[in-house]
Amino acid sequence: MPDPLQINDHVTLPGDELTLTYSRSGGPGGQHVNTADTRVRLTFALSTTRALADAVKARLRTANPAWVFGDGDVQVTADRHRSRKRNVDDARRRLAAAVREALVPPRPRRPTRPSRAVHRRRLDAKSKRGKLKESRGKVRED
Repeated sequence: MPDPLQINDHVTLPGDELTLTYSRSGGPGGQHVNTADTRVRLTFALSTTRALADAVKARLRTANPAWVFGDGDVQVTADRHRSRKRNVDDARRRLAAAVREALVPPRPRRPTRPSRAVHRRRLDAKSKRGKLKESRGKVRED
């Protein structure tokens, strides 16, 4: 069972909700990559956790849809490094950063209206453009 994952001073993901699995990394690397299980898949039981509020869970799902699998669990895969330990640290760091980002609620949008001057400039530009196009009509011979 992995160690608990400290997100900030108030939030910690319990170790029993985290699962680590290892597999062989793909790509170049020669004999080492063919024999060592260095790719790490860190799975977090997002659907059943009590460590995060429902709003935070929803933000985490929408911010990282590629990480969410079947039953709502979040999987982070790391295979950047040749070392299994460094890949574990990388996966834990990436999951912590994503949860930390999801903890911050989005700022509410404050509706605004264009000023009177902007509205007037827009209408003036439209009428000027219309007059230009109107002047391109057929030439009448009188």
